[in-house]
Amino acid sequence: MNHFHPRITRNNHHPLAFLTTFPPSKHFFSTSTPQYPDANSPTLTLSSPLSSLSPQKNHLVPTSYLKPDRYTPSNLRQFDHIISSNKLIINYIRAKDLNSALKVFDKMTVRTTVTWNSILAGYSKQPGRVKEARQLFDRISERDVVSYNTMLACYVHNSDMEAARTFFEQMPVKDTASWNTMISGFSQNGMMDDARVFFEVMPKRNNVSWNAIISGYVESGDLDSAVDLFRITPVRGVISWTAMVTGYMKFGQVKMAEKLFKEMPAKNLVTWNAMVAGYIENCQGEDGLKLFKTMLECGVRPNPSSLSSVLLGCSNLSALKLGKQIHQFTHKSPLYTDTTVGTSLISMYCKCGNLEDAWKLFLEMPHKDVVTWNAMISGYAQHGAGEKALSLFDKMRNKGIRPDWITFVGVLSACNHSGLVDIGIRFFDTMQRDYGVKPRPDHYTCMVDLLGRAGKLVEALDLIKKMPIKPHQAIFGTLLGACRIHKNLELAEFAAKNLLACDPTSTPGYVQLANVYAVMNKWDHVSRVRKLMKEKNIIKIPGYSWIEVKSVNHEFRSSDRFHPELESVHEKLRELEEKMKLAGYVPNLEFALHDVGDEMKEKLLLWHSEKLAIAFGLIKLPLGTPIRVFKNLRMCGDCHQATRFISAIEVREIIVRDTTRFHHFKYGRCSCGDYW
Repeated sequence: MNHFHPRITRNNHHPLAFLTTFPPSKHFFSTSTPQYPDANSPTLTLSSPLSSLSPQKNHLVPTSYLKPDRYTPSNLRQFDHIISSNKLIINYIRAKDLNSALKVFDKMTVRTTVTWNSILAGYSKQPGRVKEARQLFDRISERDVVSYNTMLACYVHNSDMEAARTFFEQMPVKDTASWNTMISGFSQNGMMDDARVFFEVMPKRNNVSWNAIISGYVESGDLDSAVDLFRITPVRGVISWTAMVTGYMKFGQVKMAEKLFKEMPAKNLVTWNAMVAGYIENCQGEDGLKLFKTMLECGVRPNPSSLSSVLLGCSNLSALKLGKQIHQFTHKSPLYTDTTVGTSLISMYCKCGNLEDAWKLFLEMPHKDVVTWNAMISGYAQHGAGEKALSLFDKMRNKGIRPDWITFVGVLSACNHSGLVDIGIRFFDTMQRDYGVKPRPDHYTCMVDLLGRAGKLVEALDLIKKMPIKPHQAIFGTLLGACRIHKNLELAEFAAKNLLACDPTSTPGYVQLANVYAVMNKWDHVSRVRKLMKEKNIIKIPGYSWIEVKSVNHEFRSSDRFHPELESVHEKLRELEEKMKLAGYVPNLEFALHDVGDEMKEKLLLWHSEKLAIAFGLIKLPLGTPIRVFKNLRMCGDCHQATRFISAIEVREIIVRDTTRFHHFKYGRCSCGDYW
């Protein structure tokens, strides 16, 4: 399940108001993704199918033979042909057109080592083509160090490090690039002990060596070793600096990342992207958006990775207006047709509650990959449009797009939020057999939620017991939530016990159990749980809701006392309460989880954060404008009931996003059908 916990600053203007000052140049956005320098040459990326090599006879000419002093009138034309053919092969391979490169190769009667190495590089970058690459390598009669390094890289790219080690030991000649390839390979496969051994014994190191080992430690989670090496590296290049910034962000040490970022003598686009993404991942979306602004002001052109991070920040902050501004400006750039950017925009629209624009963009996209389809399916699922999600899944299959494990998380979520229990069970039972997708923890969590929400608690418990993997805390947290809905105290205590065994500091475990006790009026048990929380210094996450009005986020907490316009909000709520009661609304005191009198319980319910935010939206937003409210916890049953009445009385569309899904209220009805 997706949970939203953005960091919200009360009444703080969005940092992306600056987007109206985007540079007007249509070439401002970069269409290329910067890559870290490879240890090997040439660096070519291939995706085309490979044709077989021609069996025709040919001659090999060493590259060193092609020198001006050897040119004669009789062979000049042939040398020109060899050189032009080599250039053509390299250009085809760089353009990811290996078939055309091989056609040129097959027609050559004289080939140089460069010719063979270029084709070999193509094979080496093609996953699963090790056998063909080795066959080609064995046919090269005049191999040079590039030939050996390219073949070595082929083993590394296919994660066959044992074969790479054997080949490395047999190489008659090795240069620094050979050692760097091995270090990079071990690092990329999490074999840092082996990488360190090679690093220590290699005869000569360069920047690539240091960058590879430092980046490897960062990726493997050994930040201390990365820091130690970074301190002693003779020359700190932008890659090692960026690796350290990424590492600090990865471990939540934002201040250290900021310090390094400011100290860096030079920054590239990857560095800026690492900082922006780091802020977003550490729930500091506003800081990430502000840094993005600074990046643009410095003349750094964003790429798809940059925009994906910024749009994720907009999603987390529910900043729909700002997300639309980014969409408008990408529309004027070459990145508009980029699949990654388009998919990020779809995800942003879905998470900000605008399914209509998400679907419109989905239809407009010229190229869609499995991630694009997943984003739209998950968007429908999150909004409770289960039938549309499943229909889109069928279209995806008919288009020949093979679903992956994330696709089925979306499909099962769609079934879950729409109450399609039998269909969900069928998909879960057949996804491995029909699609080769082995169930993961996320799939089991969806199934426990599907069964538990439908009241099938015994079946949910049986599924947990039959899991081939150890149940993780989300499984028991989901089961506990279902027990609260259906008031099953015995199973709730079982789920809470196992949840706290997985994580003794789990705040939701204590809070959910206390809520189950509260619903059943077992206030002595509630007191016991809260006392235990106090002893363990476990703090309950306060519930709050927020709404965007004129590019300003207004945050409300339950029983809020600080918002500057609270008096008018309370007045509006009192007015609504009278009208709702006349229309048949009866406060559900079950959701006032405090041991107080009924009158006080009604008052506490009226001042729940989502009601405060909705009232503020009714006051501030013009008629015809949907009211979009976002909450950091699950919407309570009384607020859900009250919002249905409010939507009918005020004749307004109200959209509420909580931690699990969207609720679209209109004319007294909710899109969830009161099933959530």
